[in-house]
This record gives sequence, structure tokens and C-alpha cells, in this order.
Amino acid sequence: MKKQTILLGIGVCMAVAFSSCKSSQSAYSKAYEKAKQQELAEQQAAPVDTTPVVAAPATPVVVESVPVKVAQDDVRHEKVTVVSGDNNGLLDYSVVCGSFGIKANAEGLKSYLEAEGYTPVIVFNADAAMYRVVVSTYADRASAAAARDAFKAKYPNRKDFQGSWLLYRVQ
Repeated sequence: MKKQTILLGIGVCMAVAFSSCKSSQSAYSKAYEKAKQQELAEQQAAPVDTTPVVAAPATPVVVESVPVKVAQDDVRHEKVTVVSGDNNGLLDYSVVCGSFGIKANAEGLKSYLEAEGYTPVIVFNADAAMYRVVVSTYADRASAAAARDAFKAKYPNRKDFQGSWLLYRVQ
């Protein structure tokens, strides 16, 4: 009789254990389904603009030899040191196409730019603890601004390159 009671107790414990696992799984499934339904409802509620886009006809652009005016606030003044690349080639104004907190990431972009035919330089700003990837460098601001704009135009689909900016090297 004692043996039967023990077996019955073990059987009841196993039944309770298996049924409790099943209930937690269904609670998870319910929460997942509810979140999925909310996501679908949000997608359906968002208005969709179906206005057709009409491209304007292309007009030729006439470029004249006029001095380029560059706003004062689009140049960052930073004290930087060259950590990779030609140390003697860094002039006053540089076009920066990438900033990284990790040097290996800057080296990766430098390798990509070298494959594209550039001679990039990596500089380090100790105050900001950032590695800057310089794609080109110039003695005057107007040339640097023109090079930055040409660089952005060459890579219109690279959002990271569209954020390129000018760096004035503080000695």
C-alpha cells in the first residue's frame, strides 16, 4: 500500500510539473501574438502617400570662375596628430569623411579609400578621443570646400560620406 501511495504521489507531481510548463509557454505565445497584432495595427494606421513624383527636366549648369564663399561655421578647429599615413602631407584644411572611436574602424575606411585611389590619412583628436579619416588636405579653405563637395557628389549613395566636413588643423 505504501508503494502505491508513493507511485501515486510521484505521478501527481509529474502531472503538475508538465502542466505548469505548458501554461508558461502559452502565456509567452499570447504576449507574442498581442505584440504582433499591435505592430500590424500601427502599420495599417500609417497614411501612405500615393502622390506620383514627376522629375523636372535637366537644365545645363554653367560654372564660372568665381571665388567660393564658405560659411565660418562649417569648419571644425581641432588639434590633431597624424597616426597613420603621410605625416608631412597634412595641410591647414582637410576633408574628413569619417570619425571613429576605435582605430581599427578608421583603418578599415582608410583601406577602402586607398582602393578607391585616394591617399587618406588618419589623425587623432586627443580631446575628443576620436580618430578622423582625412580623404584630402589643402592649404586654403576654398579648395578644401570644393573638394568636399566633389567627394560628396562622387558618392551620392553613401550616407556616411554625405556627412563629410572640413577640419582646420590647430597647431
